[in-house]
Amino acid sequence: MKIAIAGATGFVGTKLVEKLASDNQIIILTRNIEKARATFSPKILPNLEFVNYNPKELGDWQQKIDGCDAVVNLAGAPIAERWNDSYKQEILDSRQLGTKTIVSSIEQSSQKPKVLINASAIGFYGTSEEQTYTEISPSGKDFLAEVCQAWEAEAEKVKNSGVRLVIFRLGIVLGNGGALAKMIPPFKIFAGGPIGEGKQWFSWIHREDVVEMIIQALNDSNLNGTFNATAPYPVTMNELCQTLGDVLKRPSWLPVPSFALELLLGDGAKVVLEGQKVLPQKTMDVMNYSFRFPQLKSALQHIITNEF
Repeated sequence: MKIAIAGATGFVGTKLVEKLASDNQIIILTRNIEKARATFSPKILPNLEFVNYNPKELGDWQQKIDGCDAVVNLAGAPIAERWNDSYKQEILDSRQLGTKTIVSSIEQSSQKPKVLINASAIGFYGTSEEQTYTEISPSGKDFLAEVCQAWEAEAEKVKNSGVRLVIFRLGIVLGNGGALAKMIPPFKIFAGGPIGEGKQWFSWIHREDVVEMIIQALNDSNLNGTFNATAPYPVTMNELCQTLGDVLKRPSWLPVPSFALELLLGDGAKVVLEGQKVLPQKTMDVMNYSFRFPQLKSALQHIITNEF
């Protein structure tokens, strides 16, 4: 299979490329070819083609979409940064405009891919300590919910070209990097603990499960629609930190006050401080996905033992 991937050097993208590279031809759409080359093992480099692209502008890179069997779009500016007005615009543009150019490229292809797999996020639902969200829940009304709505709306347009569309709303992805890499160091020096009140929901997923979901969507021609990429057993922040402490054999006793995180991340802190309880109902019932790591403790044990 010939697959073009945007966002291939990101936290999920790197693992996806590693899994796919041995049996498929992979086109890496990247803004920095040298950095992208350095990201991947020399063993798989011969199976990768690196193409310079600007996610917000059409260009020569579009020609590489023509003739692909599939396109995977995981690109987007990091959320866990300090937000100001200009960075909030970058969060939106990197997703909405980035997806728009991908879809435009597919529309203009003479030999169109059979499927577009597009990332979204559980921020679609807004935040709540009381509600439980599934794929049929309505969208929220805050900034991230609006970003996700705009993001998905651009992806939906690919169906006008007769291309199958699968959207994954990603939860907090756990692996060697991302959120977990920032949490482990304090625990190792006996200074770990819950962030904020600790009652907020933490809807997580092991990185391997995200990758396997994408691969299943690539191979199952009957699969289409929107699916939550979250484990079936979300936890509260207190439960997350207690379990992480148990796995690391460290106490979870020193809470991180909300104001400290707000000073560091500004509005971006709301992702961690508010949270939402999201269940992968359609993922289990329609996609019939079998989770490798449904429970948090086994997921953390696997990550700590094999990745850190």
